[in-house]
Amino acid sequence: MPTKSTRRLALELVAASFVVLFQELTLIRWLGGQVRVLAYFPNLILLSAFLGLGLGCLRGGKRSLLWLWPVNLVLLAGIASALGRIIFTQQSASEHLWLLYFDLPSNAPVVNGVRLPIVLSFIFSTLNFVPLGQIVAERLQEFRARSRSLQGYCWDILGSLIGVIGFALASFAHSFPVVWFCIFLGTGFLFFAGHKRLSLAYLAAAMVTVFIVVSAERAQYYSPYYSLSVHQHDEVLANGSLHQRMIALQRGGPATSDQHQSILEGYHVPYRMLIKPPRRVLVLGAGTGNDVSVALDEGAEQVDAVEIDPVILQLGRKFHPDHPYDSPKVRVFNTDARSFLNHTTESYDLIVFGTLDSMTRLSALSNVRLDNFVYTLNCFKAARSHLTPEGGMVLYFMVSTDYIHNRLIGMMSDTFGELPVVHEKFHALFNTIIMGGPAFADQSPQERARAKEAYFGEYLPRLTLPDDDWPYLYLKGRGVSSFYLGIMGLIAGLTILGVAVSSTEMRRSLMTGAGMDKEMFLFGLAFLLLETRSVTVMNLAWGATWLTSAVVFGSILATILTATILYQLRPIPWSIAMGGLILSLLICYAFPTELLLNINIAARLGCSLCFVGAPVFFASLCFAAIFGKRAEAGVAFGWNLLGAVAGGLLEFLSMFTGLKDILLLALVAYLLAAVIHSQTPPGQEPAPEKPLQ
Repeated sequence: MPTKSTRRLALELVAASFVVLFQELTLIRWLGGQVRVLAYFPNLILLSAFLGLGLGCLRGGKRSLLWLWPVNLVLLAGIASALGRIIFTQQSASEHLWLLYFDLPSNAPVVNGVRLPIVLSFIFSTLNFVPLGQIVAERLQEFRARSRSLQGYCWDILGSLIGVIGFALASFAHSFPVVWFCIFLGTGFLFFAGHKRLSLAYLAAAMVTVFIVVSAERAQYYSPYYSLSVHQHDEVLANGSLHQRMIALQRGGPATSDQHQSILEGYHVPYRMLIKPPRRVLVLGAGTGNDVSVALDEGAEQVDAVEIDPVILQLGRKFHPDHPYDSPKVRVFNTDARSFLNHTTESYDLIVFGTLDSMTRLSALSNVRLDNFVYTLNCFKAARSHLTPEGGMVLYFMVSTDYIHNRLIGMMSDTFGELPVVHEKFHALFNTIIMGGPAFADQSPQERARAKEAYFGEYLPRLTLPDDDWPYLYLKGRGVSSFYLGIMGLIAGLTILGVAVSSTEMRRSLMTGAGMDKEMFLFGLAFLLLETRSVTVMNLAWGATWLTSAVVFGSILATILTATILYQLRPIPWSIAMGGLILSLLICYAFPTELLLNINIAARLGCSLCFVGAPVFFASLCFAAIFGKRAEAGVAFGWNLLGAVAGGLLEFLSMFTGLKDILLLALVAYLLAAVIHSQTPPGQEPAPEKPLQ
């Protein structure tokens, strides 16, 4: 068999890494739209990708499993399509999930519990990445055989970077999943093109997969965040769940039903309680325009509407019966609500928090949901700073648990130093309206004053209020609940089983610890935590939009690539790189994140580059130093990816510690790796590789 040229190896490695990233992001979006409980756990697919790639890397050089990829992709698509027709209900009250199946018939089968779709999706998604991991490992090992491990790693990172950019462009174009599948399946044909029978079988499997994806499609639109449909002319479904309704809300118009009348009355309740009508109104989470329509109907002279999802804005412009976005009094801002509050200089008579609670999580690179940095005490106080002296805040919410109800009231009370006005009545789209600020000062002032001392002195201090470090409104309390512990246990058990089944050597490593690449494992664990923390902070600083996530993740990959190339051109001593890594992590931990929110764009950009770039840069230098000396590059990379799985599981600890302390976990892992590295006898290290040509 002729030896492949370095150019051919590089092309295959770039293509494999591109397919890995593009397929991973495709599955996160598509599976979440089919099996809606997965929309709350995109990290599940991320962890399955790491595990599958790790197992594939550990199998490098053994019997090829390339055939498994197209076969398993057909099975995964079929299983997801079948699961998407089943109603899975939530058993635990420790995590609040909206599992509303508005796009399924009333006679759809019902299964109590959400673990079945989680386990099945995790297993088949993992299997989907094993053959790709084997391809990556074998190409990396071939580069190692030519004394070019780091050059191979650079091609691997470049392919991943192209995958992120490619999927970001596909999201920007509002393309459908069939396009995403065709892109990575078309690229994957490269690995089958040299074998006539295999290529024909691959094309057949690819066509079946695409057919299933097209057949399973229920959405009419795709935004960067949701699969969307307009149901019964006025209902907007996000990932199959009711998200919004577009209703005529102007007073004096005919009510089409008792429910319509109740909704109309509910939206106008706060305006009946204001001291005076508001001139300037800010609507956060404007959606298709209900709150904007109400503000206009109540005589507002200017309404600023903030909505993160561009497609939902388009649906509002097209279908809302009141056409509120056509009014010259309305200014539309397609951005994150928290980001708008952080950076606007405007003041308002009334700030309205629409029903912002989201149907999905932010991305696979963060453990927060779209709304989490909105429903925090920091955000409420940021909103208050934009009120006029006689202004007020209004919060509409569909409350279903006592602890969420108490937290919302607690945050409003803490923000204004007095108990809010609370209207509790079922209005179909919300059942609670919480109103605070001077604008509502004449509503039950004596009753609120009498209750104030006891509430602020005894009850409020005992509440766990969400803030920017612990933004988990929907968790019952600070800590990792049994619900999440169960999921962590399942993932950990499947990971250990997969490693044990992958090879005899791996089983021996699990039992004795011998053969385990502890340094690479710890670097994978720490880097996943570092990456997650970086993306989360940048979404807080710049807005929790898809563009921010794509840019930050792309910047991380670009930093890794740059650091690896620089290391090949001019190797940096391990002690300097590790010292820089530890120092940068300590600085990031000590740096007050809130400062990023209150400085100008140039300063914020500089601080962001240091906050994210410096630790990633030094971590990449350290990784390059140890990866380039590994005799078996594929095996080393496999242990690194398995470490990332462990890091993904440890990320759940932020529910107890908060987001900031995730950096301390990463620091501990890097320090342990440094200790292990210092104990390696110098004579056992392989000779340095050839520099870049």
